[in-house]
Amino acid sequence: MTRMSDRQVTYDDVVAARELLADVALRTPLLHSHVLSASIGGPVHLKCENLQRSGSFKVRGAYVRIAGLSEAERARGVVAASAGNHAQGVALGSGLVGISSTVYMPQGAPLPKVAATRSYGADVVFAGQTVDAALAAAVEHGERTGAVFVHPFDHPDVIAGQGTIGLEILEQFPEVGTIVLSLGGGGLAAGVALAVKSLRPGVRIIGVQAERAAAYPASLAVGEPVTVPPATTMADGIAVGRPGDLSFELIHYLVDSVVTVTESEISRALLLCLERAKQVVEPAGAAGVAAILAHPHLFEPPVVAVLSGGNIDPLLLSKILRRGLAAAGRYLTLRVPLPDRPGALAHLLAKLAELGVNVLDIVHERLGMHLGEAEVQLQLETKGPAHSDEVLESLRGEGYKIVCG
Repeated sequence: MTRMSDRQVTYDDVVAARELLADVALRTPLLHSHVLSASIGGPVHLKCENLQRSGSFKVRGAYVRIAGLSEAERARGVVAASAGNHAQGVALGSGLVGISSTVYMPQGAPLPKVAATRSYGADVVFAGQTVDAALAAAVEHGERTGAVFVHPFDHPDVIAGQGTIGLEILEQFPEVGTIVLSLGGGGLAAGVALAVKSLRPGVRIIGVQAERAAAYPASLAVGEPVTVPPATTMADGIAVGRPGDLSFELIHYLVDSVVTVTESEISRALLLCLERAKQVVEPAGAAGVAAILAHPHLFEPPVVAVLSGGNIDPLLLSKILRRGLAAAGRYLTLRVPLPDRPGALAHLLAKLAELGVNVLDIVHERLGMHLGEAEVQLQLETKGPAHSDEVLESLRGEGYKIVCG
């Protein structure tokens, strides 16, 4: 395969990348979503890259980059940095090609992603608290050892590899009008936009960032990549402080708009993917679904939302699902003062049972309260927003002083 330019990427590069990936990347399914279709008044399909090898789309770009190395470069091995998905893609791609790999990950990277990266044969090193800190350490490692740095998003080979998703979408759903996808550094959005706009310039491409880590809105406003301060978000896979130069240029010209979503909106999207689509998706991978739920008027159907990854720590998933239940009005956390006398707690629980509420957790606190008083902290599951309002109204009507949250 002829290596791509270090300064540009073309539609022909995406086509070449697809041929290279023919026996490596899966052609992931496209699933119709009834609930999302109802929310925007037209067809919505989900492109399930969470079912891709290594659990995300990242193996596409990583493999194309690694497979294009010369024999001399392969002998030196590769180095990369990632919160998890690119790490796994590089580790898997290196193993398939038969070369060594070292991956720098931020402290606190999800344990399942760390374990999976190691299982593919990579040497994992922790550096810093953010992806950007890990990136700096990986670049220094490459300069010191001669290992080839495999950038997670800002390289023509990587962008071309991710662009193969766009070709698949057009073949699987030719009538698509809008494609919505997660946006971190920009490799996925740049590649898909390049592939799709080359064939169907009328298709809208919308990128979605986590509100807490959104470098693209500020960058697009001034016309060049800018750095935003590090921020904590559950969508760690797209928490990138600065867009890539090449990916930014493509996104600036080819992506129609960029929107942001809140943590609660991401949680709600994760819950929907699990409950209604039966898809386990990580927070970054569900950003597109979150945007559709939060801003349905922005998406002209037919729509394809890319579920870009499914690598999520089960412990994190349980916390996010509770947050998603709360955002959907199906989970209440209450503090209720009670008189400190026999039967007071039993009366409250009986009232909740009468209202059809499921009590998930309860803490009865007596120490630290005023004499003759106690406080009960409750975590409740309800049937939805209307039921939650009914529960609160009924309890307050009984004289209980309720503090939510």
